[in-house]
Formats: sequence, structure tokens, C-alpha cells
Amino acid sequence: MSLQNTLRALSDPTRREILNMLKEKKMSAGDISDKFDISFAAISRHLSVLKEADLIRDERDGKFIYYELNASVLEEIMLWIKDLKGDASDD
Repeated sequence: MSLQNTLRALSDPTRREILNMLKEKKMSAGDISDKFDISFAAISRHLSVLKEADLIRDERDGKFIYYELNASVLEEIMLWIKDLKGDASDD
């Protein structure tokens, strides 16, 4: 995992919204695209960026590809931020 790729992926509000949607359930690219007023190609690119950052996984089921959240990467980021911030109980 590249922290730079992850932070770049998280910097976009559309990608953050996609992650919020995927925390509820697996979704196909078409289902995700239906929730936005942008082209399917743009959604596909957002999904590629999220996948490159390892924030989502995909799984083929017949002719559909379903995307799901990869929470382990988010947990690693949260631990890093917590460590960077420092723990108030360390005083």
C-alpha cells in the first residue's frame, strides 16, 4: 500500500461517497453509477483509483463485477493518524 495513493484516493469527494456506499453493501459499477450525475466512464475511473489504493476489492459474479470496501487499509490509515497525533494518555 502506498500512503500517497491512499490519500490521493481519499481526497476526492466522489470517491469518499463511493466508499460510504460500499460500507453498507457490495455494489456493481452500474449500481454505483446510478447514484451519481456523472458518466459511467468517470465512475469507472474513480473505482480504478480506489482499487489502485487498495481501498476496495472487486469480485466477478457472472457478467457483473461487484465492489466492496477493504476496511483493513482504512484501519491502517487510522492507526497511523492516531500514532501521528499522539495519545493524550501518554502525558
